[in-house]
Amino acid sequence: MIETHAHIYDESFDEDRALIVSRAKELGIQEIWMPNCSSETLKALYASEEQFPDVCRPMMGLHPAYVNETYVEELKTAAAELEKREFIMIGEIGLDFYWDLTFVKEQEEAFMTQLEWAKKYNLPICIHSRNSKDNSWNAILRCCELIEEFNWPQLRGIFHCFSGNLEEAQRVIGLNFLLGIGGVATFKNGGIDKWLGEIDLKHLVLETDAPYLAPVPFRGKRNEPSYLQLVVKKLSEIYACSEDIIKAQTTENAKKLINEL
Repeated sequence: MIETHAHIYDESFDEDRALIVSRAKELGIQEIWMPNCSSETLKALYASEEQFPDVCRPMMGLHPAYVNETYVEELKTAAAELEKREFIMIGEIGLDFYWDLTFVKEQEEAFMTQLEWAKKYNLPICIHSRNSKDNSWNAILRCCELIEEFNWPQLRGIFHCFSGNLEEAQRVIGLNFLLGIGGVATFKNGGIDKWLGEIDLKHLVLETDAPYLAPVPFRGKRNEPSYLQLVVKKLSEIYACSEDIIKAQTTENAKKLINEL
């Protein structure tokens, strides 16, 4: 399995990070992809990579929830990091309308800037797209519109923690993106389990978004990469196939995305 999205560097893992990674490896998780959030997370991001170089692979980007009046400087910092070394993806980037709509314009500008980085370095992107609480502001569709506006056919990536509807999923797939499937698939009111079986497995990758969004029966508690097994179990039920098929196909999808297959 490949864990395509986990904040394993988060301070909530400071006391037992080695144990968490060991538990993941024992379950067959070969890689843990780590999205960056801002300049504040760089030190911890690199420290986790250094501690677990055989497993942890970092991304570089500015998370939309960290876009504020300092976003131009934040983008400069991330751009400088991209100049220094290689990363697996640009991420996580996108739009977050859930908590605050103050910096929507700046979020969109930051997103478009980071799409330019994806083109410059020919890297896939990891998209964070969270709607407003009343769903009147749709981040998934707005990201799709901006991707269409950018109009680079080679742009590819993952809409991480996908929680939209079937129509939105089909639009995302039509733009050459994969759906990041995690704990939401196990939630009673998550919704995606109702239509997910209509999507071909070749369009899915696995993630936890640890330490957030733990799957049932750990919902509300700290999430961790080893819980990916619970997501696999749910997907095997949805697709009426073996867990091995889920693991093999999603791993192939992830490797193809970063051109390692």
